[in-house]
Amino acid sequence: MNQFKEVPEVTVTESNGDDLDFWSFVDLAGHRLSDEYGFPHRLATRLLLTLNRAAAIVTYDLESTVHRPRGHSWAAFRLLFVTWLAGPLEPGRAAALAGMSRAAVSNLTKTLIAVGMMDRSPGERDGRSVILSLTDEGQRAMLDIFAGQNERERQWADALTETEQQMLIMLLDKLIAGRTRFDARERT
Repeated sequence: MNQFKEVPEVTVTESNGDDLDFWSFVDLAGHRLSDEYGFPHRLATRLLLTLNRAAAIVTYDLESTVHRPRGHSWAAFRLLFVTWLAGPLEPGRAAALAGMSRAAVSNLTKTLIAVGMMDRSPGERDGRSVILSLTDEGQRAMLDIFAGQNERERQWADALTETEQQMLIMLLDKLIAGRTRFDARERT
């Protein structure tokens, strides 16, 4: 017996856009893309629209409830987080771990140095390399920042049972691992 329900199809009517919410838009998009334009992968479109929407909602919520009130952006948190947990890093490695461009790391580093949370010191590899690390103030701040982040993560995760959380992680891991079957692009 299948314990999962199929995603219900909603009867789609013509719309001028004013009466749409996200889910009715997804239904409309699926209908129009497959029935009017002949695109065959309707469920794949719905999956990726839903995944992107979920990521955007959670990210915006974390940024607006945890990070902006503390004077930081989501991007700054990501850089601080990887530097805090991985230890001193070269900017390129920090960028890869945070899923950011090197230019973004460079710009954020300047700001984080100016506010006393991050340090940049010469690297040992050559005269041009640098190492990013957190200052003592940055270390203390990350304990407070992550306490807020972790509590908000718990609030989000509480919508699912522990088993459902593990299943979702497993499915997302499988989706990400599947990128090797085609020429998926990602920041490295």
